[in-house]
Formats: sequence, structure tokens, C-alpha cells
Amino acid sequence: MSRTPTPVPAPAPAMSGAGITAGTGTGARKRSLLLALPAVLATAAMLLFLLSPPASAAPPRIPSLSTAQYELGRLTVAAEGSTAGYSRDLFPHWRSSGGCTARQTVLKRDGSNVVVNSNCQPTSGTWYSQYDGVTLSAAGDVDIDHVIPLAEAWRSGASSWTTSKRGDFANDLYWPQLIAVSAGSNRSKGDQDPADWQPRTAYRCTYAKMWIHVKYHWNLKVDSAEKSALQSMLNTYC
Repeated sequence: MSRTPTPVPAPAPAMSGAGITAGTGTGARKRSLLLALPAVLATAAMLLFLLSPPASAAPPRIPSLSTAQYELGRLTVAAEGSTAGYSRDLFPHWRSSGGCTARQTVLKRDGSNVVVNSNCQPTSGTWYSQYDGVTLSAAGDVDIDHVIPLAEAWRSGASSWTTSKRGDFANDLYWPQLIAVSAGSNRSKGDQDPADWQPRTAYRCTYAKMWIHVKYHWNLKVDSAEKSALQSMLNTYC
């Protein structure tokens, strides 16, 4: 009895050298791209950080535009009083609370990556001055500005307050009365109201709202030129 021979399968065609090279090259390129991606993302993040202003906390309780407009309409308008008898010593500052002075508290609040020592004094950090767009890297170069200058407050009604109340005003951390800024911008402002001095354009809306809010809650008067300037700031920059 004869047997039928078992068919032998034909050998599979060999893959060409070109095909092997192409497949290997594609995979290598993909791996290279995946390995390079973290470095690309890190570089992009660094560029974004360098090109953007540092993060900065804002003074508390800045009102909305509608609230600021309401409060501006209810401020008492009167001629500005005299500076006679004024002294910064009549506005005692900086008070301590919780182991930190009001100045130190604002430095911690308004800065980025602020490190303090055992006395609550900042030893490192950065501060972005909203008044002029300057970044500062030493706490000693930072001024804490009274949004309503103390002399302006004196001329607007604070001359009749007790020294204790003036101290409350000079250390006010509740309303938006204290802000960390560059020494240069603070010196430029002095004791002027918005009819005579305003910060950089990008911050004028916020500045006007803070100014109005503080005057409203401390029951301080405005003169007519000051009120007109504040209304113009709300209309133009908010």
C-alpha cells in the first residue's frame, strides 16, 4: 500500500533588509521623541515663568466695580483740610500681632516664595510692585504703602480721630489699605491723591477701587478733583 507524501510547507519569504531598517528607524524616532518631551516641556515652562510677572497676592477685600461705584457716590465731598498739626507719629505703626508686625505680615502676604526667620522677618522671596511693574528680590527694598496716605487721611478727617483710631488705620490689614510696592513708586506717590498721582495704567482700576473702599469704610471725605479723578479711573480702566 503506497502512502501519499505529506506536503512540506513552503518557507516564508525573508523580510528585506530595507523593511527591517525602516521599522527599526521609526521605533527609534518615537523613543527619541518620548525621551525629549520632558525637556521640551520643562523649557517651555521656564520660558513662561521668565516672561510672566511673578505671582502676587492682592490686598484683601478689593470691591467689585459696582460696589466701588456705589461707595464713591456716597462719599462726602468737601474741601481738603489742612496738614497743620500732622505727624506720622500720630499714626502709630507697625503694630505686632501673632509674632509679626503689620509690615512683615504684608511682606509675607504680597510676596512669592517668602521665607522668614524666627522673628518673622523675610530672609528671601520676590515681590512684584503693582504700582510700577518692578520685581524686587530683597525685603529691604520693599515699601509698604498706605493706599490712603497718612497725611491724606489727616486732611480728609483723621485729624479729629483719637491716636488709637489712627493707629488702627495705619495698621489696617482688614481693608485694602496696605500693599507692598517698590520704594521708588512709593516716593513718587508721596501723600498725593488720584487727582495728582496714579499707578501704571494696568493697575488703575484696582487702585481706584481700593482707594474708594478704604475711604468709604473709614468715613473719610474726598475733594471734588479727587472724586472726578476716581470716577474717570472707573470709567476708563475698569
